[in-house]
Formats: sequence, C-alpha cells, structure tokens
Amino acid sequence: MGIHLLPDESRLFVQQSFVKYAKEVGVKVHSDLGFTAGNLWFVPVEGKHDHIERLAEFVFVRVIRPVPKLRGLRPVQRAGEVSVGCSLPTEQPLSSEPKVAILDGGLPKQHVIGPWLRSYRVLDENAQDDPAGLEHGLAVSSAFLFGPIQPNGTAARPFAYVDHLRVLDKDAETEDPLELYRTLGFVEQVLLSRQYQFINLSLGPDLPIEDTDVHAWTSVIDDLLSDGDTLMTVAIGNNGQMDRASGNARVQVPSDCVNALAVGAANDTEANWARASYSAVGPGRSPGVVKPDLMAFGGNAGNYFHVISPGKKAALSPQLGTSFASPYLLRSAVGISAILGAELSPLAIKALLVHAADTATHDKLEVGWGKVPEDLMSIITCPEGVARVVYQGELKPGKYLRASLPLPVGGLKGSIRLKATFCYASPTDPQDAAAYTRAGLEVVFRPSDEKIKDGKANADTKSFFDMKKYATEEERRSDMGKWETVLHSAKNMRGSTLKNPVFDIHYNAREAGHSATGAEKIRYALIITVEAPKHADLYNEILRAYAKTLVPIQPQVSLPIRIR
Repeated sequence: MGIHLLPDESRLFVQQSFVKYAKEVGVKVHSDLGFTAGNLWFVPVEGKHDHIERLAEFVFVRVIRPVPKLRGLRPVQRAGEVSVGCSLPTEQPLSSEPKVAILDGGLPKQHVIGPWLRSYRVLDENAQDDPAGLEHGLAVSSAFLFGPIQPNGTAARPFAYVDHLRVLDKDAETEDPLELYRTLGFVEQVLLSRQYQFINLSLGPDLPIEDTDVHAWTSVIDDLLSDGDTLMTVAIGNNGQMDRASGNARVQVPSDCVNALAVGAANDTEANWARASYSAVGPGRSPGVVKPDLMAFGGNAGNYFHVISPGKKAALSPQLGTSFASPYLLRSAVGISAILGAELSPLAIKALLVHAADTATHDKLEVGWGKVPEDLMSIITCPEGVARVVYQGELKPGKYLRASLPLPVGGLKGSIRLKATFCYASPTDPQDAAAYTRAGLEVVFRPSDEKIKDGKANADTKSFFDMKKYATEEERRSDMGKWETVLHSAKNMRGSTLKNPVFDIHYNAREAGHSATGAEKIRYALIITVEAPKHADLYNEILRAYAKTLVPIQPQVSLPIRIR
C-alpha cells in the first residue's frame, strides 16, 4: 500500500492512525518492512479481500495493489552438461581505485573469481543460500569482471576489484510476497552505506512499470541516488516477448529510476546488432520516458553470453538475459573510471556512455539512446578532427550557467557536427508521478554572439535538444521535456556560423509540480563533441586556444599497446 503522509511532525500521526484503523478492520500491517520516500509511506499489509476494501476507505490511502513476486533467477537458457573451458587473466585489475558492488544472489563455495573479489558479504547471515541465486550471482559477477568470454579463449583483464553482496537468499524462494520488501531493505542498506561509486542490480519485482504510479523499489532507489555520487546499472527485465498492447512487455521496476541507468540486451557485439527479442521495451514514464537508457550485449539463442560457472576450474556456462547486459555495461563505466581516474564523476561517466551510444537504425522505444561501443578507447579518446569537452559541477536553483563551446583560433572551416549530452541527478517526488523529478534544466544554444535582436541582451537561440524525442506535443506545451534527467542530441552545421557559441543552462526547481523554495543544488555533467573533418589537429588547436581554462584528462594508469 502507498499512504500519503503529512509534512513534518504529522507523519507519525498518519502512520499510527492507519495502523489503528487497519487493526479495527482486521488487516495486519507489516510496519517493520515499510519504506518512506518523499511524502509516501509504502507498507505491506495482509488481509481478506473485503477487509482490504474497507481499509481503502482510509482517507490518506494513495494506492493498493497485490505485491508482485521477485523476478526469477533461473537462467533463461540452460545448456547441456558439456563443459567448455577458458583461461583466466594472470594480471591484477587495471586499477584498485573504483569501489564496485554487485547486489545479487551470492556466490557458491567453489569459484575461480577469488583473485578479483575484494569482499563477499551476506546481508542476512541467518538465511540459507538459494542454489539458483548462487549460480546467478557468480554469472553476474563474471559478466562484470570479464565481459562475455570466448569459449576456449582467455578472459579479458578486469578493470577493478568487485564486492559481491548477497541480497537474495533461500527465504526469497518461498514466494512469500513480503520477501520483496525484505530484499529492498538490503538494497537500501547498501546504498545508505555510501561505500560504492558503482553498483549493479540484476533483480527486482516481476512487474512492468505503470504511468500513473511509482513503485516502492523505484522511489527508494531514486531517492538514494539523487546526490549523483553513485552510478547504478539496473537490468530492465526479460519480458520483451510479452504482449505489448497491454504494457506487459514494458521495462520492469526499478529500471524506471530516473537517477539509474536502465540496461537492455543486444543480441550481438558486432555492428549488425539489434534488440534481443527477450529484452523489455520502452517507453518509460514521463519524466524518464527514454527507457531503456542504454543497450549492451546480453546474449542470444545463437550467440550466448559465456560466463564463469561454479567449480574449482575455469569452465564456462552459456547464458542470455538482461541480467548479464547490465553488469557488462557497468564494466565499461568502471573501465572509464579506472583509466581516467577520479577526475570524472560517476555522473560524467554516465553522460559519456550516453554520448557514445549509437541507435543504429533501431526504434528508440526498443533501444533507448542505443548501444555503447565495445571498444572503450573510442569513448575516451579523440581521433583526428574530433575534440570532446567535459563540463561537470553543481547547479544552484534559479541560476544560469553558461557553457562555452571551445573553438580553435580563427574558428571552424567547412561542415561540422556538434553533439551534446546533459546528465543531472534529481531529487524526486514519488507521490506525484507526473511531476516526479524536482529539478529541470532549460538549455538553449546560442551559436553566434554577433546575432542579437534589437533590444535583446543575449544572442539569438537555435533549437538543439529536440523535445519531440522526449514528449508529445501536449507535454511539450506544458514544458514536460525539460524535466528529463538526460538530454542528448547532435546537429550538422557550417563551421562559419559559430561565433563564440554557448549553451545557457537554467535550473528550475519544483515540488509537487509547483515552484519550490529552498531547493538543493544538483550535480550535473555536460559532454560536448565537435567533429570538424577539415581540422585534423582539432584537439590540440582547441587546447592551445583555451590553455588557461581547459585541462586535458590524462590516463591515470599505464595501458598496454594494442597491435591491430
């Protein structure tokens, strides 16, 4: 159940009154498993149907719905008994700096990932392991450490050590609906500890998202990610072959989080990839309409995602599912952090991944912003004729930030392509699904400071982020698009039209859909890429022109030379 709470001290009064009323109508309230998010109290209750109907008469009740089961951890596809081997890398991870956690079903007693496992913790020591959970947990950890492993090949060197935290155990197998809340309690515990910059969650309720309601899992996780200090990848679910018209194929809770990265599964690592048929589809709720956020290889019936299987020797198990695409994408995020160091915030890394993604020719409803390149170096290096600039920091409500687009001395020649991606972390209002995000960015592009209309203080604007991508016409007129936490677009133009170009960013704050007073600062990241084929040395030209303001981001580790 979702209960509306009154602000401040009156919260306890509503909770106590509800528990008392529930007792009168013969319904048991599990207050110890309840969660508060914003002004909503999510709490599981047990009772007969007619008693629940009477409970619904309590004036502060927002929503009553059956508690869904957790998504099954059984692998989508099981292979025969034939064991295929592989070789494990001999090196330590590339960096020991990134702090990474996999929240899953635990690890079996015998496994070969020990050299790269920083720690293993069970969050309920009194509960037994779930055998299927152990296999799933090892597979997800393997996907993060090594990515897909070629049969009889050598696994890739991990980018970082990993902590595995068992949040799902034998008790979850009882199909007791209350396990959903108990598991969320463990996830909350990890997020509250603030120990990790990178987290993967490949489990959640077996429940497609709804437009009118925000689930407890989504509300709690979004609230804890709203400071922008943690990058969390979430598997969107393997329900993509269900009925679309009824909404049963839509992304599953909690992949509708606006502050997390929802990851779908691609069927191939090569250029001819497509959405794997089992991978759930969008759209997300508005705001948060682009879901999945990103795609990564997750395996296919003819092209499995091979992971380490339990045992003393390195052997492979063929799998497929969004459960493996999600940690594989997190591997790319951690790889960027391992190579470039702590200068880039988790939010900037999220923006870089979206910035580098490619939809190919696929429908955005199926693949979101697209698939991230397999080659990490293409995300973090600039080839000839390309320069990439990262802005990151904090925005104050009601204030403007001017982000200059760096150009070489003398400007740009010929045709150019300009690409920009904004990401920000937003506080949320779970009690208001339509006005869920409390922060919104109005971004305008001013290509030339020489074009100013009479009587105006600022240069003319040109549309850049096309709101058709985010909202219907009705929503655009009611300013819905600006409340999206990710904005991404690219435009072709003549280099000569750019004269001291800038992006002007205005941060609006709201609460319950209205203007907010005393709102907090928010974290943001902006990535800008300029592609100018007629400027082969564009990167260095810009660096020389802005020597006092731009700092090159250098690798923090020694990278092996690759022979092509």
